[in-house]
Amino acid sequence: MLRYCTKCVMPDTKPDLHFDEEGVCNACRNYERRKHIDWKKRRAELDEVLERFRSKDGERWDCIVPVSGGKDSTFQVLRLLELAMNPLCVTATTCDLSDLGRQNIENIKRLGVDYVEFSPNKVVRRRLNRIGLTQVGDISWPEHVGIFTIPVRMAVRFQVPLLVWGENPQHEYGGPTPAVENRALDRRWLEEFGGLLGLRVSDLAGMEGIEPKHLIPYTYPPDEALKALGLTGIFLGYYMPWDGYTNALLAQANGFTTFHTTVEGSCVNYENLDNHQTGVHDYFKFLKFGFSRASDIASLHLRRGRITREDAMSIVRRLDGRFPWSYLGKSLADILNPLDMGVDEFIRICDRFTNKKLFKTDARGQLVKDRFGNLEKVNYDNV
Repeated sequence: MLRYCTKCVMPDTKPDLHFDEEGVCNACRNYERRKHIDWKKRRAELDEVLERFRSKDGERWDCIVPVSGGKDSTFQVLRLLELAMNPLCVTATTCDLSDLGRQNIENIKRLGVDYVEFSPNKVVRRRLNRIGLTQVGDISWPEHVGIFTIPVRMAVRFQVPLLVWGENPQHEYGGPTPAVENRALDRRWLEEFGGLLGLRVSDLAGMEGIEPKHLIPYTYPPDEALKALGLTGIFLGYYMPWDGYTNALLAQANGFTTFHTTVEGSCVNYENLDNHQTGVHDYFKFLKFGFSRASDIASLHLRRGRITREDAMSIVRRLDGRFPWSYLGKSLADILNPLDMGVDEFIRICDRFTNKKLFKTDARGQLVKDRFGNLEKVNYDNV
């Protein structure tokens, strides 16, 4: 049986999520502690950090900002421009870029920044997508690695020692206490929380014709280069209250475009708009752990008092973990085609990674699915 937080709708199956003696998860407790944070002091700390790294002679950029074009990276750019920083924005091109993703990337450029987009070898990327999906159940494995390694490589290439990331996911979604209070992102953080799922980059050489030279974008620069540069990566969310919905409103006021309806598998229309493969990624999270994006977002709004727990659970029941027949309007068959994979093979992979303890099965132990291929969890609350 799944056990759910008594304050939000997250289950105890989420990695790094822990419940206290009152049945409250650490993500909810993290949010409660925000009211005790001296945000003016944190803002002063941020000013000191930015001033320390600000280019005094104008010979280099003040910082590098990894951006996807999404609501949060748009917000990051807006705030840094307000703080009189001269950022170099760096995008690691996503696996299956949507038209809306491209539109929002172009919008960031219009805000008035220098911008670099790095596009890894697409042939290799498709092979990595297939390896990630079949080996560890994550089609987005190469993306989740590249978004952390490519900006670091650009920092070394252009000799810019400060990287400004957005939220600390361990604070927003739950994680070990030391990681929650972390204000910086480094190689150790990547290896523990960057989504490697036990599949090391070095393991990939020899698979699907992949050679070490193909893996350059997915590896950190040598430690000597990082030390010589004095590279520092900070989470902006450590220094100011982080709220995805507020970020979305501010981004929209500055040209960011949302989807025309609720994004499949989610409960909002303003996030995860750049990659058609995201629906597959989120669905596998549901198969493994019994929750997906609707649970994440509903819990964020619940903690902020925008909805009740009853309403949040209703949202989860209706929207979480629907079979990903499409995402951002693109069919599953078209999403899988570059991986040389059909829907039938995909379904077999889904069944292989499904945790049957979390879902209803028939008398033969086979997963019970409705006519749309959707599963039903064994329980949706602590009952």
